[in-house]
Amino acid sequence: MDQIKGKVIVITGASSGIGHATALLLAQKGAIVVLGARSLDKLEQLASQIKAEGGQAMYAAIDVTQRQHLEKLIALALATYGKLDVLINNAGIAPISLMDELQVEDWDMMIDVNIKGVLYGIAAALPVFRKQGFGHIINTASTAALKVTPAAAVYSGTKFAVRAISEGLRQEAGPNLRVTIITPGIIKTNLVDSIASPGIKAQIAEAMDSIAISPDAIARAMAYAIEQPADVDVSEIVVRPTAQV
Repeated sequence: MDQIKGKVIVITGASSGIGHATALLLAQKGAIVVLGARSLDKLEQLASQIKAEGGQAMYAAIDVTQRQHLEKLIALALATYGKLDVLINNAGIAPISLMDELQVEDWDMMIDVNIKGVLYGIAAALPVFRKQGFGHIINTASTAALKVTPAAAVYSGTKFAVRAISEGLRQEAGPNLRVTIITPGIIKTNLVDSIASPGIKAQIAEAMDSIAISPDAIARAMAYAIEQPADVDVSEIVVRPTAQV
């Protein structure tokens, strides 16, 4: 806990699911959380809850497909608190479909959010970390980056990319920058809402109902990686339901 207290942590995709749970847990552990997501109302509610529990939080409505939004979020943290300790690139979408359905707009959206959003976050934070001489980037991947399944080819491709980018950055990082990949399995989130195909949506919803675990499990993994001593880099944590194949 002492390794988390007082750290300034920026979280994208913070309004729901994993981002929401992570913001609550880290704030409870004494972190100062700077929250970004598209839903201003949900961010306001989350920040109010954190403050009511004695924590510190601020927020801004952002779209991770817009590079300048990430830059402004990082700048907000720096202007308010004078430093940035951790960036959690958590925003992601999963409108999965069979390739034959040719949902090209969904493919583009996944590439923009899941890959470019991570890159834009890195681009905003990396110069800050280099100047400071310390920093930690955490990227949320998926077990879809470990195993490709029907209907999830493009989504898997974006998460494979996140793992490749993260590992490449880790190798380039040097002794003062930590890089962690958090790889969740089936988690109780609202990702299923973006699936257009009724059959696939029902299949994923059934899996979530039967075996999905709480986003709190991923929040604890995030906290574990952050709370390690500065010279310890937890490179990747895979967290999935015991029932997931």
